[in-house]
Amino acid sequence: MRIAYLDTVGGISGDMTLGAFVDSGMPFDELVRRLGGLRLKDFELTASRIERSGIVATKIDVIVARDQHQHRHLRDIRAIIGESNLPESVRTRSIAVFEVLAEAEAHVHKSTPEQVHFHEVGAVDSIVDIVGTNLCLDYFGIEGLYTSPVKLGGGGFIETQHGRMPIPTPATVEILKGYPTVLTDIKSELTTPTGAAIVKTLSKGTLSMERLRVSSIGYGAGTRDISEIPNLLRVMIGELDPGYATDELVTVETNIDDMNPEIYPYVIERLLESGAHDAFVIPVLMKKGRPGALLSVLTERGKLEALLPILFRETTTLGVRIQPLERKKVGRSTRTVSTSFGMVKVKVIHRDSGEILVPEFEECKRIAREKGFPLIEVYKRIEKEVG
Repeated sequence: MRIAYLDTVGGISGDMTLGAFVDSGMPFDELVRRLGGLRLKDFELTASRIERSGIVATKIDVIVARDQHQHRHLRDIRAIIGESNLPESVRTRSIAVFEVLAEAEAHVHKSTPEQVHFHEVGAVDSIVDIVGTNLCLDYFGIEGLYTSPVKLGGGGFIETQHGRMPIPTPATVEILKGYPTVLTDIKSELTTPTGAAIVKTLSKGTLSMERLRVSSIGYGAGTRDISEIPNLLRVMIGELDPGYATDELVTVETNIDDMNPEIYPYVIERLLESGAHDAFVIPVLMKKGRPGALLSVLTERGKLEALLPILFRETTTLGVRIQPLERKKVGRSTRTVSTSFGMVKVKVIHRDSGEILVPEFEECKRIAREKGFPLIEVYKRIEKEVG
């Protein structure tokens, strides 16, 4: 699996991300050519070499005509990107980044995503940064993006079009809720809302270095020279261990001894509908000998904020335990194959020794009901035919 790992040495912004990918091998002229598919006028992209703490990095700047720094709504951003001559995957991911930004700004300003004025984020330079980042992912054939815990500044202030704001800005903090971060006392905006949105939208989570076989490395420079740390973003491009994909999940658990057990199936259904990978109940013996239940939920960090209200609203729990969990998994996909029951969807498990085809339970259940056969007979026959 080909991945890119963003090491937020000095935080992350849109221009730092672009600079890191260009430094790692994305041809600058090719990036400019592909950005031409946006059909935006009156901007120029420049690349220069700059040194930060003895490390030579690439600094990307988007030079925009003054009158292009206009306020835009989400619908304007969708139109600019959606009507561009860019690959569909690039358009979809880029719009998704802006939707995350809009939702965060709306939450901070008690508005709605459609009403938000993007200000700096809606300017041409940020559109170029976000779309350019997705073009780089497309160029390198990146299948997964991972990051280190995101480094944030603190203790200082920054001037914005909304006024004087604390560092990290409210939008940045809102975007990164549930994502691993590192708080510092560096009085600089290490991570911008654009950088935070790129991470939250595109990243699969954090990753340990020893699992990555690095093929290329690049450094993107930030605008300021910060005395405490090198103001750099480092990207490492390479391959994960063959045959396995790795992602970071969290488990959410709570012990309950005062709830009607008939409610658990409904709670589990709600959790699964809201994005949980799994949810289950284990009988436990609690303090004072009371029989109870351990409700356990497995989910991505990004879905945590959607699941917690369900647990607190639909159960009697007063608190939950949240723990990070690393998962390794073999590749899997689905395929439609011909069987004696007709065309049937099966699971395909990809192992080093080859593919294994496994009957899909829901398909077997459908066939059993339609044909009037025992479910176990349907399952065994398909298993024999595709094995």
